[in-house]
This record gives sequence, C-alpha cells and structure tokens, in this order.
Amino acid sequence: MVAASSKGIGLACARALLLEGAAVSLCGRNEDSLRRAADELSSDCPQARILWTRCDVTDPSALSKWHEATCENLGVPDILITNTGGPPTGVLNEIDDSKWHAGFEATLLTAVRLTNLVADGMKRSGWGRIVHISSVVAFDPNEMLAISTTLRMGLRALTRLQSDLLAPHGITVNSVLPGHTHTDRQMHLARVWSEKTGDSHASYFEKMSREIPARRLAQPHEISDVVAFLCSDRASYVTGESILVDGGLARSM
Repeated sequence: MVAASSKGIGLACARALLLEGAAVSLCGRNEDSLRRAADELSSDCPQARILWTRCDVTDPSALSKWHEATCENLGVPDILITNTGGPPTGVLNEIDDSKWHAGFEATLLTAVRLTNLVADGMKRSGWGRIVHISSVVAFDPNEMLAISTTLRMGLRALTRLQSDLLAPHGITVNSVLPGHTHTDRQMHLARVWSEKTGDSHASYFEKMSREIPARRLAQPHEISDVVAFLCSDRASYVTGESILVDGGLARSM
C-alpha cells in the first residue's frame, strides 16, 4: 500500500516497489490522476498487479475502505508507505487553529491510522515493512514551514515508538526524510516564496540549489530507491530510524 501515490514521491515509490516484484495498491484524492498513474505504471511494468482506490487520507473511513479493497484484491499487505501532501505553509504568527488541525490530521494521524490498519496482518505473517515519507524539516526547522517542522519532528518520535512495538514481530518501521525534491510541492513553495519576495520561481530554485551541498534538487526516484531498500529483506535490521535523503542539506548532527 502506497499512500498519495498518483504523482511525485508516492508514485516513484510505487514504481520502485513494482520493479522489485511487489503488487501495489495506490490511493489518492483525484480519480483521473490515479488512473493516469496506474496506466503509466502498467506501461513500465506490463506484468504488474496494480490496484487504485480513490481515498482522502485524512478520512478514517476512506482509509479503512482502501485497506479492505487491498486485502480483497491483492492480499493482506506486508508493505506500507505512508505519504501525504505537505501541510499548510506559513510562519507561526500567520497560522490559525484550522491549519494546525488540518496538518495534524494529514501528517501524523494518517501515519497512526494506516499503521494500525496493517499491523495485525503483518504480525500474523511475522514480516512487515512500514516507511513514513517525512521531510528534512524534521531535523532542520524551517520558518516558512512551521506546521510541517513541528509535526515532522513528532513523526520521528512516532516512528521510534511504533518500531519498539512492532520489531518483536518481524516488522520494521522507518521514516525517510527527503530534502528539496522536484515535485508539485516544491512548485507550490516556489509560488509562496515568489509572492513574499517578488522574485521569480527560477530564483527560488537557484537559491535552493545553492543551499544544498550536492548543488541540485533531488529527483523523486532518488528518494524511492532508499524506500525500496528499507522495504527489502536486506534492511531487516534497520528499524526506528529517520533517514535523511537530502543531498547533505541538513546541518543537524
């Protein structure tokens, strides 16, 4: 099960897992985007087993229906990738309660709810892989991303707590923390930055690249390759970790 997988890092994760031989269940809010993603993946992997389900990951009943559809069509899932769009942007004094609630539902509660849905099936099989897609701001606070910074740091703690609970059952739980990556989210942040500064989108991406030791933004597949490794047997002794994939951006030790 790969959440929010019609585009960006979620779609890249679905593709990486398909190429490793997994059957993949996609979800997203937009039916047309999901259908296009499934067609694209089917073209890349003609023998692949792919299911897609329209699902708002902030809706607990929709998550349950997605899980049920996955079990019925593909079998009990032994891999879960939690993923959402970024929470509302803004500095602390610009954020009202509704934005905090929306961010909490999407960023933290989705990871809690999905993990709870798949955990029993993984326990029965004695094997499972759970990976939360998070963000570099879990290590390096970003003033413009106050909600994301706060909640992603909480997701690091959740990852460790879930891993403690599930490791005895052969289930690993890790988080992958992308840095600046070429996705729709980055285009949104570029627009926000341009509105604040009056500078162009190109200036935003030039600025981002200068801040990264690798001197470029990541491509989604560079994030999903790490996710695929964490979902493999080769990563059986890696759990409870929050792993930066950021081109050296984070300065925290």
